[in-house]
Amino acid sequence: MELQKLPSHLSRYIVEQDYSRYTNIDQAVWRFIMRRLKEYLTQHAHESYAEGLTQTGITLEEIPRIEDMSQRLSQFNWKAVAVSGFIPPAAFMELQSLGILPIACDMRSLEHAMYTPAPDIVHEAAGHAPILIHPEFTKYLHEYAQIAKKSILNKEDLEIYEAIRILSDLKEDPNSTEDEIALANKNLEIASQKAIEPSEAALLARMNWWTAEYGLIGDLENPKIYGAGLLSSVGESVTALKPDTKKIPFSLNCLDYAYDITEPQPQLFVTPSFKHLTKVLREMADTMSFKIGGAYGLECAKKARTINTVELNSGLQISGQIINYLILDSTKALRDQTVTYLQLEGPSQLSFEGFELKGQGCKQHAHGFGTPVGKLKGSSKCLSEFSVSDLKSLHIQTNEIVTLEFESGIIVEGYLQNILSEKNKILLLSFKDCKVTLVEKVLFDPAWGQFDMAVGSQVTSVFGGAADRDAFGATEDFVAKRVVSPKRTPEFMALNELFGKIKNVRKTFSESTRASSEKTLDGIIERLNKDFPSDWLSRLEILEICVKYNLNPKGLNTVQDFIARKSTETSEDSNSLREGLRLIEKGI
Repeated sequence: MELQKLPSHLSRYIVEQDYSRYTNIDQAVWRFIMRRLKEYLTQHAHESYAEGLTQTGITLEEIPRIEDMSQRLSQFNWKAVAVSGFIPPAAFMELQSLGILPIACDMRSLEHAMYTPAPDIVHEAAGHAPILIHPEFTKYLHEYAQIAKKSILNKEDLEIYEAIRILSDLKEDPNSTEDEIALANKNLEIASQKAIEPSEAALLARMNWWTAEYGLIGDLENPKIYGAGLLSSVGESVTALKPDTKKIPFSLNCLDYAYDITEPQPQLFVTPSFKHLTKVLREMADTMSFKIGGAYGLECAKKARTINTVELNSGLQISGQIINYLILDSTKALRDQTVTYLQLEGPSQLSFEGFELKGQGCKQHAHGFGTPVGKLKGSSKCLSEFSVSDLKSLHIQTNEIVTLEFESGIIVEGYLQNILSEKNKILLLSFKDCKVTLVEKVLFDPAWGQFDMAVGSQVTSVFGGAADRDAFGATEDFVAKRVVSPKRTPEFMALNELFGKIKNVRKTFSESTRASSEKTLDGIIERLNKDFPSDWLSRLEILEICVKYNLNPKGLNTVQDFIARKSTETSEDSNSLREGLRLIEKGI
């Protein structure tokens, strides 16, 4: 699908990358992270990784332009779009099902160089994109997305997603306070405690976590990395391959393992091949409501308290919040029940093949929708398969009083105004002055207005979301929000200017500029010592330039003293500094 033809409920998540927003510090952080990643992962990632970086246009020197990445990805039947931070899982999966990789265009801060709780361009571009060149993994992702977008998510899933989004944004925002972060952590804890039973969407999220995000592949004793969460974090990738991180053969058992995005994973799953991922995914799909349908699917949707779609064997799709359904024999197991009536609450929509039927949207059914399901009494086939002559023989004609008695005992009696058909299937009978009853119970009263009766004898599928999302309108699972750009202090901008000068020396150095380069570095070092005595990355970049080009500015000894002192500390910055020194020594 061409990006300009995306439906509006998806296109609203797409933003301009605005490359000018990236600071010199952002570029330096990208470069530092990517040098470490490539050095380690060339040896320990799946063989597609190193080639994938090149093929998808990801370099060590600069943050990639997403438009350029999209052009390169097109040779592998993918496109890329820029989005802002977290987008709802349903939107992410629908984009992915169309072969579009959403890339959060935000760049992590130096404080979170090794790991950020928020989606960013390191994770999305350098993590997800390289493995897309492998056809079997691409096949898995496409099929996963097609299945995931049909999964039913619970009200609690939406609350957890929103809590995670807020927390991750606060942690990445340099202007947020400790109290704000603590409150967001507490709200996430409260939201998580409400989710007693995982939904289909939550279970599929676990599968995604243990595969596309944190997956290992190959031999159980010596696996390689392919998950984007590991491919975008050297610290986590090193931990993942240590012997004390438990390795488990990948199977449906991964669904039994919840995950915590704030902690290192105590176990990881190893697939023997990318083909095996698809095999296990299909096993999962066979357990889901969109495949099983019936009372089982309706019960999942009822518990969810979210917008879902019921599809009948006629092809008619009914979208809204399912609050109740009637069955024929309550003594049978749920999967064996015969559904006889559906009841939806709030705005509801009737569709066919994913498109809303004319005049059958949320405006028409603003307060809910109810309909009998089943065959007419004495009939061997579904009403949707009746011909015109069949209808006439049963005195079912427009502009007449019609009485329909179903096998379940439900009776529909009213003035038939219209019969709606699509592709030789009867989908809808519209009545006025209609009464629907089951024994003495009134299911629809004439005073409630027009009665649109869905036609179908079986619930063949129940799946997440509205059938026609664009026409349905805004829903809780498709809320679009933007990450607020951090406010840049004068101090930050002054440091950023120095990073720009360092980059310029590195990119323009030649023998003819040796003297001027040393003079420029001297000026930078003097400013750093005066105004930024604790910044380690700027000094590491200066040392790298001096080692690479054998430069000896007057202030080099102060840079070396700072690095020697800092590297003996035990902070996260010091760990990063030591890794940077190791790369310089190796000439990387």
